[in-house]
Amino acid sequence: MSNIIAVSEAATHLGKSNVVFADVRFVLGQPEEGRRAYEESHIPGAVFFDLDADLSGPKQKHGGGRPVPPLDELARKLGAAGIGDDTDVIVYDDQGGSIAGRLWWTLKYLGHERVRLLAEGFSGWRDAGQPVTDELPVPAGKEFVVRTNEAIFADIEDVKAGAGKEGHVLIDSRKPDHFTGEDTSKYAKAGHIPGAINRFWEAGSPGGIFQSAEVQRERFKDLPAESEIIVYCGGGVTATPNVLALTEAGYKNVKLYVGSWSDWTSYDENPVAVGEE
Repeated sequence: MSNIIAVSEAATHLGKSNVVFADVRFVLGQPEEGRRAYEESHIPGAVFFDLDADLSGPKQKHGGGRPVPPLDELARKLGAAGIGDDTDVIVYDDQGGSIAGRLWWTLKYLGHERVRLLAEGFSGWRDAGQPVTDELPVPAGKEFVVRTNEAIFADIEDVKAGAGKEGHVLIDSRKPDHFTGEDTSKYAKAGHIPGAINRFWEAGSPGGIFQSAEVQRERFKDLPAESEIIVYCGGGVTATPNVLALTEAGYKNVKLYVGSWSDWTSYDENPVAVGEE
């Protein structure tokens, strides 16, 4: 099954009891904007997950800006939203998959395979003339069982273990000027993890529309199919559309470094590279 779904197909699932639409809109720097937009207008029946309150754990000295939250707490929230073993989940945002990708990856990490990203996002749904509402749903609760898939999770030790290893690829998903260190305005330290290559996540969803498997394969055609790939960004969020893109392109060994750059640079002894790859 594909990891993405077009508006035209997603619309045929509207109202089905075993399908949950999950709205994950969020604007970095404006944390209330996503929920405001959801309450104003959303896909009928869609439940809302907040990037900070629901999909991220407490920030510590190490571990990155948005670590995975406590799994028992997250499982309760997912169950309360009507997501169980038999549920197909369609996640969406209005940010090119950069936020909904985090929920897509989180569900995969928790062992729930039946999840897809709405390729065109909320705007694409609305612009296609599909129904929207401001009515808040009352989901029928289900039990969400956690079966963690550690094969798609990477921590700092995994990154270090792969450094310089043949067949290992480390991908930085941030903007090129953040990768090179030219833009020093956002992070405590500028640059990238030594050995990383840069693949800006937005290239996979130009105009906010997540592209097909064929397009994603073209983006990563220089990477051997058997590569061991770890993907990171600033805080473990905007790397997820690249994880999704690589998975959709057919790569089998792809992990998210959840702590990402914010975790790496929290250790003073970790080296930092600047400039091009």
